[in-house]
Amino acid sequence: MPKALMDFMGFRFFFWSNEEKRIHVHVCKGNPRENATKFWISRDGIELAYNDGSISDADLNKIQKYIWANRETIIARWVQYFGI
Repeated sequence: MPKALMDFMGFRFFFWSNEEKRIHVHVCKGNPRENATKFWISRDGIELAYNDGSISDADLNKIQKYIWANRETIIARWVQYFGI
């Protein structure tokens, strides 16, 4: 079951429960789905894992900047949600 985090430009950001241990967020338009775009997140950077959601390069750039600006919040919510 996905855990919704936030919305930006019509994109939804969410976690999948117990998917993998590395901190990451999925992004898609509409309802959360398995073939969403995925970004790995660390305190030092953001890395695109894959773009299965077929998000344009221009939107990926904006999303990556948004994730960077909100990474501390996303990491805190990850830790709170998964208890890590």
